[in-house]
Amino acid sequence: MTELGSLTPTLIAVGLLMALTAAVLSAFRVPHAFAPALAILRGAAQLAAVSLILGAVIASAGWVAVALCVMFTVAALTAARRLAWSWRHLAVVAGSMAAGILASLVIVFGTGAIEFTSRYALAIGGIVVGNSMAIAGLAGRRFNEAVIDRWDQVEGWLALGASPRQATREMARGAVYRAHSDRGPD
Repeated sequence: MTELGSLTPTLIAVGLLMALTAAVLSAFRVPHAFAPALAILRGAAQLAAVSLILGAVIASAGWVAVALCVMFTVAALTAARRLAWSWRHLAVVAGSMAAGILASLVIVFGTGAIEFTSRYALAIGGIVVGNSMAIAGLAGRRFNEAVIDRWDQVEGWLALGASPRQATREMARGAVYRAHSDRGPD
């Protein structure tokens, strides 16, 4: 744990920046001039709490696994909820995300590109889970948009005897491509 003495310059700098922000906003009569300062305090308290929790989690590989499972569950639920999909569709979202996450982590840690320790497993796993959630949400939205925009084509394929998967295959492929290109360079 870091000693309070080594945090003093940081605490002073943050306090001065908060005071300067409040002073400038007050001088220009911006409503709620102290809101940014309160947001900084709230954020600092949240980060301190998360830091304490993560410090304890990193000490145990079992807790890292639990934390990653919780992150994944929340990410999959969030992505599915953003798409207004049903519980049945949650399996598709979660399965797709899990496949990408597992493939990425196995390659990164299996090749030795990053040392497989609790600290790195939690950090890299969290990053990959978060990106997976974002991509799943974007791809799902692009897919929904494509199906709505090209519904007459979907109906045509279905009328000819195609399965729903066959009728929307090209739209799904395009949605995945557009979701990644929408995220911009990593």
